[in-house]
Amino acid sequence: MLKLLQTVTHYSLHFLAPGAIAYIFFRKEWKKAWLIMLATMLVDADHLLATPIFDPNRCSIGFHPLHSYYAIGVYFVLLFFPKTRIVAVGLLFHMLTDWQDCQWRWF
Repeated sequence: MLKLLQTVTHYSLHFLAPGAIAYIFFRKEWKKAWLIMLATMLVDADHLLATPIFDPNRCSIGFHPLHSYYAIGVYFVLLFFPKTRIVAVGLLFHMLTDWQDCQWRWF
């Protein structure tokens, strides 16, 4: 049951929460912002470099190159530029979602 709750939480945060964030913070262009934030899921392409590609017990944060602390620092800097702000919000929220997913390992 706990695994099901983790899965529902994970995918809700990856797909639905960015829609709410887009609607609240980028109301004039919320649909575009939501699609851009969904597109930031392409950051998960770095999982293809790992063996195995998917390991439910592995924490993505700090393991995959695009989930590294250096990459997260770059995503944070992108917040300060209006043209990259939506992408930065999407990437940072993606990292937050993956981080909270790592916390489930303790249960």
